[in-house]
Amino acid sequence: MVSDLFDPRAPAFLADPYPAFAALREQGPVHHHEGLGLAVAVSHAACSEVLRDRSAGRIWVDKEPASAFPAFNLLHRNSLLETEPPRHTRLRRLIAAAFGRGHTARLQPWVRSVADRLVDRLAAAIAADGRADLLAHLAAPLPVEVIAELLGVPEPDRPRLRPWSNAIVKMYEYGLPPEGAAAAERAAAEFAGYLRALAAARAREPGEDLISDLVAVRDGTDRLTGDELVGTAVLLLMAGHEATVNVIGNGVLALLRHRDQWERLAADPGGLLPTAVEELIRFDAPLQLFERTATEATAVAGYALAPGERIAALLGAAARDPAVFDAPDTLDIGRSPNPHLGFGAGIHYCVGAPLARVEIAAALQALVNRLPGLRLAAEPERRPEFVIRGLRTLPVTTRRAGRQETDTPKAARGSVTGWT
Repeated sequence: MVSDLFDPRAPAFLADPYPAFAALREQGPVHHHEGLGLAVAVSHAACSEVLRDRSAGRIWVDKEPASAFPAFNLLHRNSLLETEPPRHTRLRRLIAAAFGRGHTARLQPWVRSVADRLVDRLAAAIAADGRADLLAHLAAPLPVEVIAELLGVPEPDRPRLRPWSNAIVKMYEYGLPPEGAAAAERAAAEFAGYLRALAAARAREPGEDLISDLVAVRDGTDRLTGDELVGTAVLLLMAGHEATVNVIGNGVLALLRHRDQWERLAADPGGLLPTAVEELIRFDAPLQLFERTATEATAVAGYALAPGERIAALLGAAARDPAVFDAPDTLDIGRSPNPHLGFGAGIHYCVGAPLARVEIAAALQALVNRLPGLRLAAEPERRPEFVIRGLRTLPVTTRRAGRQETDTPKAARGSVTGWT
């Protein structure tokens, strides 16, 4: 039994949690974290077992006091991520049927065009000021645009989505102050109300968007309830937005700090984009911790769990396990195979994974085509959270040794492959 494994709020740990994870793996695959009040799995095998073990499920417990968080709790009670069979089986069948109507293929060319437009704006900002924030110009707006287009949110309403998502996901961090929790509840209530109105409009006038398909999807006489549709749409925004923002931000930072890998990708994006996307998800995981609750007496890697006890898969630790990945602390954009757990595993594997891969690949393609001389302009500012790992700012430039490099767009370079 190990206590005080790591302080999830310590700046040094937040800057680089991976040495602490490596030390824990050497001691054993599962430990009890006193501060978090649960067991944590740190090996790839143990994390995979946590994610796949049907004796450890996603058991939603309302945020207390429940009277203070009615909207936040409603969204999660009706979320695919927070349910178990048989309800999860039913929800996933309906949602997968709606997703299966070609939304990823429909959006793929459009995603590329949006990424190109955003990188052009990034390039213009760098040209004007000598530097610009890649988070603000590309990583943050791209996934919001994609999710909004997927759901069919009208363009004038799209600026509301990112603040809602940012506020709601704060609730997943440990030690959130009361004002943060209150902001999350307000955002949940506003977003739920907005989605109900949007779903009612799509029921009257269907479009080609996912909301229209979620309204219409049937399995015999079964259909999503209004609360389930809202919970699904909110999950897609939060999971799709937060994860993709942070893969792009963390990933570009890793590439710029490993210049050989950036230049390798710029030289052959058509051949390396598919493996580069997977490696960036692995190398600096955007989601570091994912909880399960034992529904019956079970064990993970020999660690006993009684019914009701919680265990978390530390996905960042699993991603650096030398038992699975050769040279796990090395960024290798050609790494294959790459069995990371970034999209989960088992019945809760991310339903939006194909679209997320398209977004990340489009962002990388646009960057290496239009700004092959991209470099860090200063040290980035990191978000002070552990569970969702990401940056607040990523200042970039094309200046080198006191001069402005000329970045000639290479639109004829390789295209995104592997996702069609």
